[in-house]
Amino acid sequence: MKLTLSSLDDLNARVEEVRAEHERRRPGEPADRQPVHTVYVPADRFTAETAGDMGTEALRLLDAHAADPSTMTAAFGVEPSLTETVRDRVAAKLSRAPVEDVRIDFEDGYGVRDDEEEDAHVATAVEEVARAYETRRLPYYWGLRVRSFADGGHARSMRTLDGFLTGLAERLGKLPGGFVVTFPKIISADHVKIFTEFLSRFEDEIGLPENMLRFEIQVETPESVTGLPAIVEAAGGRLSAAHFGVYDYTAALGLPPSEQRLDHPSCEYARHVMQVTLAGTGVRLSDGSTNIVPAGDETADVHKAWRRHSALVRYSLLHGYNQGWDLHAAHLASRFATVYAYHLNGLDDAIERVRAWNEAGGADGRADGVLDEPATIKALTARLRRAVDCGAIDADAVTLPG
Repeated sequence: MKLTLSSLDDLNARVEEVRAEHERRRPGEPADRQPVHTVYVPADRFTAETAGDMGTEALRLLDAHAADPSTMTAAFGVEPSLTETVRDRVAAKLSRAPVEDVRIDFEDGYGVRDDEEEDAHVATAVEEVARAYETRRLPYYWGLRVRSFADGGHARSMRTLDGFLTGLAERLGKLPGGFVVTFPKIISADHVKIFTEFLSRFEDEIGLPENMLRFEIQVETPESVTGLPAIVEAAGGRLSAAHFGVYDYTAALGLPPSEQRLDHPSCEYARHVMQVTLAGTGVRLSDGSTNIVPAGDETADVHKAWRRHSALVRYSLLHGYNQGWDLHAAHLASRFATVYAYHLNGLDDAIERVRAWNEAGGADGRADGVLDEPATIKALTARLRRAVDCGAIDADAVTLPG
């Protein structure tokens, strides 16, 4: 070597500085489980029984319109070899934990109310959440969607969140785990910075630990797509997820109603920007929703809605979005049927590839002629963990190191 080690000290130090800054900005994926969906319920309709009632209705639809395994292919596109297993596990899921994440909606799904009426619904939401928590019916993840700062609803937004959190603290003496706030329709990173400061002030006032209050954004404006890096920075480490909002986004681009759909090429662009910007940051991604619901209770109507929703859920999964929105009880059956079939399809191959890699000590791991890269094994392992988390497979079905 021509250069002494000491002569490179400044270069090595600069490399470490760059690495430390990269790790600050992109610390990697969170370790906790990710829900497969978020269910939005208007605040004036939410009760402690909402999740259970939706599961009961979803199970009724499943029994009425997909009573036997053979119907699962026609209804949800499930491969015939998987229909019996998928149906049994979906039915069990709908009976046990039909909603993995619920958002009590004080925005579009709720509408504009006067202060007196919204204050009353805030108080009711406090009581219903408390009842759900006390009776173990509160979903694993839960929270509020507040009004946007973009349309003059900022004062009402902060008042609703303050009133809800203050009321719940008084009612339960604590904030149950899994809580998150949804912040919609962002047109400026400055609004995110202001919202973050509001959360910080509230934590100080009520005595919550610093950075306990986390929030997710809805990416549903052109400004939120092009300004996403600045939005992440403005969130100051509080950002937990970014949810794509298909209808506001496509409308803002001028697409006609017939083209306002999740699988439109314009939406693909926005989602790719989200993936590239947020990869490794610890901010999770969620896809949007469909507004297609059963027109009636006839099998043809239910199957039409199921097929469309299942196709979109499958589309999201294949594009790396493992979570989406659900708006109707019928969506629960098609969501879980599609997610479970996705994870079960090729399950043995995924397990064998990870096992071959582990047995080879992370080098030249081959399974059925496949020479896998470390990044692929990491993705396969993450898929197996998601399959266990959502109930598609049992934990003891995956007997692998780690």
